[in-house]
Amino acid sequence: MRIVYQRCCGMDVHKDSVTVCLLLIDKDGELRKVTHQFGTMTRDLKQMAAWLASEGVQAIAMEATGVYWKPVWNILEAEKKFELLLVNAQHIKQVPGRKTDQKDSEWIAELLQHGLLPASFVPRPEIRRLRDLTRMRAKIRQTLASFANRIQKVLEDANIKLGSVASDVLGVSGRHMLKALLTGEQDPQKLAKLAQGHLRKKIEPLRLALEGHFTEHHRVQLKLLLDFVEFGEKQLSNLDSEIQLLLTEVQADPSLPVPAQGMVAEGDEGNPPRPMSPLHTAVELWDSIPGIDHLVASTLVAEIGANMDQFPSAHHLASWAGLCPGNNESAGKRRSGKIRKGSVWLRRALCQAAWAASRTKNTYLAAQYRRLIVRKGKKRTIVAMAHSMLIIAYYLLKRQCTYQDLGPDYFDLLNEEAVTHRLVKKLIGLGYYVTLQPARGEALPETA
Repeated sequence: MRIVYQRCCGMDVHKDSVTVCLLLIDKDGELRKVTHQFGTMTRDLKQMAAWLASEGVQAIAMEATGVYWKPVWNILEAEKKFELLLVNAQHIKQVPGRKTDQKDSEWIAELLQHGLLPASFVPRPEIRRLRDLTRMRAKIRQTLASFANRIQKVLEDANIKLGSVASDVLGVSGRHMLKALLTGEQDPQKLAKLAQGHLRKKIEPLRLALEGHFTEHHRVQLKLLLDFVEFGEKQLSNLDSEIQLLLTEVQADPSLPVPAQGMVAEGDEGNPPRPMSPLHTAVELWDSIPGIDHLVASTLVAEIGANMDQFPSAHHLASWAGLCPGNNESAGKRRSGKIRKGSVWLRRALCQAAWAASRTKNTYLAAQYRRLIVRKGKKRTIVAMAHSMLIIAYYLLKRQCTYQDLGPDYFDLLNEEAVTHRLVKKLIGLGYYVTLQPARGEALPETA
């Protein structure tokens, strides 16, 4: 096979060790193999980087092993002397036989030498920092949801039926009532009067719901849980500030498209407006899609970046995200269409946005939801909508334009004759005579 790299390196990365295999072709054409093992302390990794540079290594490949590859990648990336490839472990399954760290590193190096390793997408350091923050935010939100469920469980145990009357137990009114319970107030009438806004219309049901058996044991649990929730909400607020700061401060990369005209951020007092950063521009463009808010848009930027040139096409991006059907066919028979694992974080954010878009009014995405749910069911329809929204997001950033909705009647206009035939057939089935009268023109023949 053709040799692509004359001097390359394969790494088998673990928590406490990195096994390195070099494949070097000397000037006389002879192949030399060198194997070495390093620790994962920072000093060890810097020594490894210096050794690789002294050997004239051109390219380095490593498996995406948990989070252990990240410090190795960061130190080698800082050297700016190597071409780095992060490889999906499923793409380089070891040949049958003995399996050792040395064999693994040799196999990776051999595949790399012949150019047989497809590189995984590793974004710029700024995008990786943003990704860490958005994923931390998602985890904190999950934790807060679990604490909210625990609060509801404590209230039910005390026979406080606040959740049966108020839609949000941790809303403004609910928190006033819970804090009053913590101070020792147990009069249901006084607790019900703490309701605000629309909930004041439900004073009597609230009075009945707040009449329970709230003991000191319940009070201790509720106080601890509320403290956790308030602390988590404060951390979420801090994270949102950090994310917004990172979005606005990242400077343009020469490989990124120039922001569209008019994409400017408000200037400080006495300073003129300045152009938006590429990441902020991407968030603003994606925020124009129905169902996608600023939170989801920032998650999209963190997961796929702001440069769509790294994906050959929109369908490559959908495949990488795991939002397209699987391809498993043999002897002309399709075995399974199950989607790949892909990017779990990206798929979850897009599916949440798809649920929101399905409830919008007079939009193309809502029409698509109603069209597909009849034959695909809810879950498959949501995945299909998430796929469509990712394709839309790709082209919006590629073309640097805001979203233009196709309208709720887009699918009807694609094939008016079929829609007309279906509706006429349904009316005839209900026992009606149907005469079609176009808005302009002569009447069509009567149909029985």
